[in-house]
Amino acid sequence: MELSIDTSTGWGGLALSREGRLVAELTWQPNRNHTSELFPNIERLLATAGLDIRSLSAIYVAIGPGSFNGLRAGISAAKGLAFSLSIPLAGLSTLEVEAYPFAFTGLPVCPLHDAGRGEIAAALYRMDGNWQRLQEEHLTTVEALCKETSGKTVFCGEIPPAAIEIISAALGENALIPGWEERLRRPGYLAYLGWQRLKAGQNNDLAALQPIYLRQPPITQRKKKY
Repeated sequence: MELSIDTSTGWGGLALSREGRLVAELTWQPNRNHTSELFPNIERLLATAGLDIRSLSAIYVAIGPGSFNGLRAGISAAKGLAFSLSIPLAGLSTLEVEAYPFAFTGLPVCPLHDAGRGEIAAALYRMDGNWQRLQEEHLTTVEALCKETSGKTVFCGEIPPAAIEIISAALGENALIPGWEERLRRPGYLAYLGWQRLKAGQNNDLAALQPIYLRQPPITQRKKKY
């Protein structure tokens, strides 16, 4: 049994799966209480499935981009469990997890997150025979993204309402934006992608796995000297 952990943003998610096939799933809003709520919810999910922590055979974790504290909580928990249980760990981009539900369209899929300071985090994926990343995670603006977009594109993820208005006005019918409930990130997709990664022998080294921070966390920024 595999456990998927996603604490990237204001939404938290957990899933239990067997070879990538969903067995149980939990999504909630931790309101920045990722650390205190994560393990109680893991225990709750395992109990619902009639399992205990020793039943786990692999851990999958979303590694961002996302909030500093949220990513730190999820990745630390994932590493700790993988180490203590001596099981493999696979880390996946949060944006990829959001994009994959729309792979069936065959169109470019662009997941977005509000990154603050007038910027958004974005990437680009497409199912073209194989699921592939066309553009890696990066910071941009909504206006720049619209100028770079040609042809029909699916926009998904936690898109700020103001960004939806700009994209819709600029791109018209070329912008396909599913409803909020369809864009909600589900840990079941993390489970599926994690299994594919593990099956391909692409599990991560515990010490080397790091979160995707597109901007240096404030805690690490050098203070100005006066």
